[in-house]
Amino acid sequence: MSELARARRVVIKVGSALLVGEAGADARWLGALAADVARLRERGQQVLIVSSGAVALGRRRLALTKRPLTLPEKQAAAAAGQSLLMRAWEEAFEPHGLGCAQVLMTRDDTEVRRRWLNARATVDTLLQLGVIPIVNENDTVVTEEIRVGDNDRLSARVAQMAGADVLVLLSDIDGLYTADPRRDPSATHIPRLARITAEVEAMAGGANADAGVGTGGMATKLEAARIAAAAGCATVITLGHRPSPLWAVEHGEAATIIEPATTPAAAYKAWIAGSLAPAGALVVDEGAAAAVRRGKSLLAAGLRRVEGTFDKGDAVLIRDEAGQEIARGLVRYEAEDALRICGLKSEAIEAVLGYTSGPLVHANDLALAHHDAALA
Repeated sequence: MSELARARRVVIKVGSALLVGEAGADARWLGALAADVARLRERGQQVLIVSSGAVALGRRRLALTKRPLTLPEKQAAAAAGQSLLMRAWEEAFEPHGLGCAQVLMTRDDTEVRRRWLNARATVDTLLQLGVIPIVNENDTVVTEEIRVGDNDRLSARVAQMAGADVLVLLSDIDGLYTADPRRDPSATHIPRLARITAEVEAMAGGANADAGVGTGGMATKLEAARIAAAAGCATVITLGHRPSPLWAVEHGEAATIIEPATTPAAAYKAWIAGSLAPAGALVVDEGAAAAVRRGKSLLAAGLRRVEGTFDKGDAVLIRDEAGQEIARGLVRYEAEDALRICGLKSEAIEAVLGYTSGPLVHANDLALAHHDAALA
């Protein structure tokens, strides 16, 4: 499967039914998946894992046998199970010399720009350090109002945030069928979808409704795939109940591949350019304007004036001194701090603010104005 083989960054979603066995975490299955991930790492790919399992492991530790759990009981189970979950992942990756790190998120971390930027920076740093982020919804403190809802959706949001090329949803079925293959022997497997249509959604909501682990079955997997496709990320739905499921997909075992609608970079730039209302503006000198037009980061040294009131993570306009809009981007400093470092060299910022967040607007968070993009 070429999409997985050539991906730069891969997000893998693992559900509780795969990870948790009768006696706790399934060490044999986790070990095989860890070897699969190590193989991707050896060829230079970056991997993030969105993992369920904390609540399932914690309820056993706390002997919470009744169903369903109340919200406080579920939060208690998550608190008790998080250490067990991370220990299982650490032990799985240890033979391969790979480290992992826990990243707990809520919906706000994927939707509030300031928190989104902070979460993305943490994930990027972990990946640069060679560590595998293990992401889970923060069930210990989350309330129903701020829940992502299920780890299919969370994995799609993580793929979007991380700029992933492929999202792998490991399921208890090897993809989408025209009908439920466990009930209809004439059901046909669908190996590839260019886009998710109403007809496809009807298949997921009906015949495939019970297919796949988690809270929503195949319908939530297709919803996750829709989020991923809009972010430029392909989605692979495949059978997780087998050793080395990634290797199996690459060597022709059944899966459903849902193609992306664009590239991760193009989707992100379009979001910045067209979906966010600017909260203020940064007026820059000629040198900084030229650098931004070449796709470079905006540094404080080229800043001449700050307009408006904005927070870290807000969208801002970038204008030259003649008032022409050059670009839009996500600013890494609030307005008051941006004003304090106006004209300063990068190495002088920490002495003034007591911290540094790098450039005012990073090149990755910039979208050129149409007239400049045409010239770039």
